[in-house]
Amino acid sequence: MSAPAPAVTDDPWQDWRAATPARLALGRAGQGMPTDETLRFGWAHAMARDAIHAALDTGALERDLQAGGWDSRTVRSGAPDRATYLRRPDLGRQLDAGDAQRLRAEAAGGCDLCLVVGDGLSSLAVARHALPLLAALRPQLPAGLRLAPVVIATQARVALADEIGEAFGARLSAMLIGERPGLSSPDSLGIYLTHGPRRGRHDAQRNCISNVRPQGLSYAAAAFKLAWLVRESLRRGLSGVELKDESDLAVLDSGAPPAPPLPG
Repeated sequence: MSAPAPAVTDDPWQDWRAATPARLALGRAGQGMPTDETLRFGWAHAMARDAIHAALDTGALERDLQAGGWDSRTVRSGAPDRATYLRRPDLGRQLDAGDAQRLRAEAAGGCDLCLVVGDGLSSLAVARHALPLLAALRPQLPAGLRLAPVVIATQARVALADEIGEAFGARLSAMLIGERPGLSSPDSLGIYLTHGPRRGRHDAQRNCISNVRPQGLSYAAAAFKLAWLVRESLRRGLSGVELKDESDLAVLDSGAPPAPPLPG
């Protein structure tokens, strides 16, 4: 008597699963997916939805920033709540009028770099990765760089950093923001660097560093890329498609002297 057929038919490509979190070589049970894969998909989908809808704990983040030696401010966009934010992307790109006025009043003579931490589409990414990334970034920034207070922004889209940077009179803005969750990465952090931030800037004028998290681009690697882009953007006076990321050509030597101060 022959042995019964296995309940799950393995996929011949299943060895590739050790190399990627992507959903491939899942096998099959009859004409459908195996039960354990169906459950994993449901769990991943729930994690992605939670990442989008969960509110960022701005109080905790602000305390942690200050404990790490960062001056900080908290603002919100023109979207009054999460539901409006998801339906009206344009409001997420506009700073609340009262917060805009407050930032302009606090600006004193401009700055070189304005760092903005925005919840975006994954507050989970910001809560997990913004502080370690900033800690890795600080020692790599050029000497003499004038920093604005770190701005924590809620209901934020990428372009919100343009208005915030403009309010501070910043030469550069860098938005650290939660990226749209994927089914294998609900906590991916993105970085968007813009030279001459002001309202009306567009995506072609930004440099993007994506998938910052331990399972993707490490904090050290992302900080090195961002510091390189900051130096080159300030030196050349541009960003975006005109500034190619060639940081991989730079040699990161632990014995090298610190970067020279910025001119002027």
